[in-house]
Amino acid sequence: MKLKDVLAISGQGGLFKFVAQSRNGIIVESLADGTRTCAPATARVSSLGEIAIFTDGEDMPLAEVFQKIYEKCEGKQTIDPKSPAEALKKYFAEVLPEYDRSRVHVSDMKKMATWYNLLVASGMTEFKTGNEESQEESGENGQQS
Repeated sequence: MKLKDVLAISGQGGLFKFVAQSRNGIIVESLADGTRTCAPATARVSSLGEIAIFTDGEDMPLAEVFQKIYEKCEGKQTIDPKSPAEALKKYFAEVLPEYDRSRVHVSDMKKMATWYNLLVASGMTEFKTGNEESQEESGENGQQS
């Protein structure tokens, strides 16, 4: 599964994968427990492949942040999202020293840690967006010609 196929729905905890289009919205399946639900058309749905983190320079795609966390944690779960605010700030400063401290809030760090732990628990170990994979495939095709 690609990171662009993983969805976050505002107002609903956890992460979901797209299953089908319905008359009133979309049908999604929870990554945590596999339950299916309908997200209404009015819900704010975001693909993790489209989310980026504010840094002192250019914004960094969430996939790159997750890859850095994966390398630091050696593929295991990351810091507990319920850790104190100072512990979360210290951890994210180690993983991503260039994150914008004025625009990335503790709630964002908690959400990233929760999402990362959920993805690792569901067996996801490669954090690439669909765009990165398309570029790699087109580069490989160009080399073969």
